[in-house]
Parts: sequence; structure tokens; C-alpha cells
Amino acid sequence: MTATAPPVKDETPADERLLRTSPLQRLLGRPELGSVVGAVAVFVFFAIVADGFLRASSFGTVLYAASTIGIMAVPVALLMIGGEFDLSAGVMVTSAALISSMFSYQMTANVWAGVGVSLLVTLAFGVFNGVMLTRTKLPSFIITLGTFLMLTGLNLGLTKLISGTVSTRTIADMEGFASARALFASQFSVGGVDIKVTVLWWFGLVAVATWILLRTRFGNWIFAVGGGADAARAVGVPVRTTKIGLYMGVAFCAWVSGQHLLFSFDVVQSGEGVGNELIYIIAAVIGGCLITGGYGSAIGSAVGAFIFGMTSKGIVYAEWNPDWFKFFLGAMLLLATLLNHWVRKRAEATR
Repeated sequence: MTATAPPVKDETPADERLLRTSPLQRLLGRPELGSVVGAVAVFVFFAIVADGFLRASSFGTVLYAASTIGIMAVPVALLMIGGEFDLSAGVMVTSAALISSMFSYQMTANVWAGVGVSLLVTLAFGVFNGVMLTRTKLPSFIITLGTFLMLTGLNLGLTKLISGTVSTRTIADMEGFASARALFASQFSVGGVDIKVTVLWWFGLVAVATWILLRTRFGNWIFAVGGGADAARAVGVPVRTTKIGLYMGVAFCAWVSGQHLLFSFDVVQSGEGVGNELIYIIAAVIGGCLITGGYGSAIGSAVGAFIFGMTSKGIVYAEWNPDWFKFFLGAMLLLATLLNHWVRKRAEATR
């Protein structure tokens, strides 16, 4: 009579990459969770205190305010995930608009010629930031602060030199203006609500950025570089190319925003854009991006921009003193950062 040995249990621990996670764990692990909770709270708050906030027309206004910030918040979020900043983003928008306007006017060319030249020059600004960062190894704060100051001076100095004033001349009567305006500054109606075309640009950029982060090799490089450039370089990630590409992404979106600025108002004030770079960063941070890099999402930046839009217009609809806006913006930044930190701790605890 033979005895059968009991089956031996495999004590080898399972690969953690193959472990199943619950829907709750996946939800808690999303960078934008805290911003979504904050957006719901802001919406409910202004729906209660502001009578006109829930009107359909108000929704279109809020979306427009959010889109003007969101278009820039998307590339800034990707840059922050990659571990860098761009303090020149705000004035770069104005630079892109000024280049389009002055080139078209001075050269008496088709408006689209100015738009094309503006794209090339603005992308060159992005390449300059990226190359200077990767070659000098200086912090991005210093590099882009220098670019911010240079562009601020160029915007004012060249505009006064060429136009004789601090603003550009109107190009509304030039060939190509109507078609360019249709692309960058038109609006359409949906269910009786007027929607600006910038909302479509914003949604499109969020979709593309999300696809890049989650479905492409470049997206993996962005997270790797933000997590640690030296470690990423050691495993073959092209750190220099990745960072230059991120700065070019900021420049491209600055060009889009600049064309909207120009074709919305026909003329551009050379001093505009100063301070907006902080708003873009705030939107990204509220959306879940970490200051230290390696964590965040494009969707989170969109939610952060939407919170900004609701707050800026909600204060108006509530008929409060707009001087309080910066206070609410700062409070939201602190609360969102604390909430995002708590969500991350909870997500790590449930793993």
C-alpha cells in the first residue's frame, strides 16, 4: 500500500505587477480624484450662493474661462510630470500673438503668413528653454525666469519700436483674417448655449495629452524623467529629447492661445500675459500634479482649469467683490494640495 504525498503549496510570492486591484484601489490611485471632489464642492457651493450660476448661458461662460486656462494647463501639467517648470508660458502667449500681428501688418502679407511665422518662432522659444535646461543643468526655475524677463522686455520694446505704441495695429481688414478667426476665435451654439471654439481646442488637447501619457512610449519617458532623470537615463530613456519635447509642447499651446487672443480682439497689448504662468501651474497642481514631478494627469489639469473657471465666474454671479478672487484661488490651491496628499496616502495604504 502506497501513500500519496500531499500537494506542496507554492510559497513563491506572486508578482506584484500581476496582482488584481479593486475598483476602489484604482480610483484612489488616480491623480485627478482630489480635484474632481473639489470641483463638485465648488459647483455645489456656487449653485447655492449664486442665483445665476446654474443658467445655461452661465455654463458657456464658465467653460470659456476654463478653456483659456486649460489650453495652457495641459502642457504645463505634462511638463510638471516631467519634473520641470516654465515661468515664461504666460508672456509666451502674448509673444505669439504679437509676432502674428506685427509680421502680417508690417509685411502686408496674408494673415496666415504671420500665423505660420509665429508658430515657428514660438516653437523656437520652447526649443531654447529645453536646450538651455539640458545643456547648462541649471534649474528650470532659473532658465525660464530668464526667458520670462527677456520676452517681457522684447514684447514691450519691439512693439513700441515697430508700432510706436504699446499695442499692435488692427489687422481685421487683412486677407485671411476671417478664416483664421473661425479657427481660433469663433463660437457656435449647442442647445441655445454659446460655446467658444477654444473649448474644442481644450478638449482635443486633453484627449491627445492623455493618450500620450497612457498609451505611448513618450508618455512612459515623461513619468520616468519626472521620477528621476539619472535613473531614467540609466535605463535608456532619452532625457534630453523628452524635456525639449515637453517645452515645445508648452510653446505650441502658447501659440494656440496667442492666436485666440489676437483674433478675438484684433489688437494685442504688449504687457499682457504677465502672471498667467502661475495660474497655469496652479491649475495643474489643483489637478493632482506634484511639484516634485513623476505624478499627475492631463485630465486633472482640465479639472483644475474648470475649478478656476467656476470660481472666477461664480464670484461674479454671486455679486461678490472680485478683489477676493485671489484669496479663493490661494485657498483652493492649499486645500487641493492637502486633499491630493491625503488621497495618495490612502492609495498607498490600500496596496
